[in-house]
Amino acid sequence: MIGYITRHLYVRIWLAALAGVAVVTLAAGWAWQMAEDQRSVPLPRDVVVRDTQDRVVGTGQSVRTSRPGEPLEFTITLKDGQDFQLEFGPRPERRGGPPPWVRPQTGFFWLLGIVGLAVAIGLYPLIRRLTQRLDALQRGVQRWGEGDLAVRVPEEGQDEVADLSRRFNAAAARIETLVQSHKSLLANASHELRSPLTRIRMGLELMVNVAPTLDTDGGADPNAAAKAEISRNIGELDQLIDEILLSSRLDSKEADMGTVETIDLTGLAAEECARMDAELDVDAQTDGNVRGVSRLLRRAIRNLLENARRYGGSDGIGVTISTRGDRTLLSVNDHGPGVPAPLRERIFEPFYRLPGASEREGGVGLGLALVKSIVERHDGTVRCEARDGGGASFVIELPKY
Repeated sequence: MIGYITRHLYVRIWLAALAGVAVVTLAAGWAWQMAEDQRSVPLPRDVVVRDTQDRVVGTGQSVRTSRPGEPLEFTITLKDGQDFQLEFGPRPERRGGPPPWVRPQTGFFWLLGIVGLAVAIGLYPLIRRLTQRLDALQRGVQRWGEGDLAVRVPEEGQDEVADLSRRFNAAAARIETLVQSHKSLLANASHELRSPLTRIRMGLELMVNVAPTLDTDGGADPNAAAKAEISRNIGELDQLIDEILLSSRLDSKEADMGTVETIDLTGLAAEECARMDAELDVDAQTDGNVRGVSRLLRRAIRNLLENARRYGGSDGIGVTISTRGDRTLLSVNDHGPGVPAPLRERIFEPFYRLPGASEREGGVGLGLALVKSIVERHDGTVRCEARDGGGASFVIELPKY
């Protein structure tokens, strides 16, 4: 029995409430009993005898004090000196007598029992309803701790239990997202790492098996093509590892990504456009100043430019910088086939490629995912839109400084 009480919170709360009511009832009953005793203390009583002309002919006093329900006796002395006794019998009780809960002798105990029963019946459903939500939260936390990261608990009401449930659900959703993201990153990274390694192995086999049969009299290096292929794949591996590490750090909100300072976004874009031979168009009303980490924003712009060069056709890349309200907008526009509307959100997922995109086009599928992570780290947004005249437009919005 003791173990059952200690295991269940609602039983302890219920018993505590009953104990509190019992203490209050005992105190009230004790005070009521004291007042009743004080009120029932018998006091002497006087009597006056008058004649028909309303003249006092005698006086007297009760011989002994009496309590309610006892006979009352008086000694009366007349004016002529005669003494005599006057006795009043006890008042007869009504048939059946008063109910036990109003009798002075037993009323207090009946009152205690009735109040205790009413409180027990009234408090139990209220306390049980509260602790049922705690039980649901306990079961949810237990299932979540056992590995079911998709479990959520009901969010009912506006009290502390509901707030705790909401906080648990938010934390569980965040952790589930991180775990799924890391699982996806690991699975895709293993696949992406395997592809360049396979190509490197094939290049080495070409160098070993094919090169000795080639004529080298002309002075040309028979291994040039294989060496170029190996060099390209090593560069792809290096890029993949770098982007995986950066993506992992961006997922951790506590990671220090660098010094936050005022950055001239126009200057960064001009440098990257010159590197990629892209055209830059800046609105005359835009100063381009934002707050952020310079190397991260540079990486975001570079990734968008490389993505536009890789998939955006050969008609040139355009970059525009403008202002809308309190936001600075940077758009990277290309003349490629564009992105279908249903896939404009998915292309920002790690390792996602559009259907038909070839690994031979370069890239590892993390570039746009990194752009999204970097922009969100700067309290901004990034989206893909259809470009007028064909192609795609990637728009970064950052808070204007």
